[in-house]
Amino acid sequence: MGVVIRILRYLKSSPGKGLMFSENVHLNIEGYTNADWAGNILDRNSTSGYFTFMGGNLVTWRSKKQKVVALSSVEVEF
Repeated sequence: MGVVIRILRYLKSSPGKGLMFSENVHLNIEGYTNADWAGNILDRNSTSGYFTFMGGNLVTWRSKKQKVVALSSVEVEF
């Protein structure tokens, strides 16, 4: 629900911008996520990120450097 509120706030603050949705009754929502393991060569911290599509339109995204050094690739994903 928080994502929907965030989208509505964005649309309200950007009257000259918007999203185009087709008349298709099936509105697909797709989400993708990924993380690297110790990708920063200076401090060995990992970076994780995600993005979400709604009806083929990018609606949310984020990329963030993790605060701790992961000791394995499995640890990065959680």
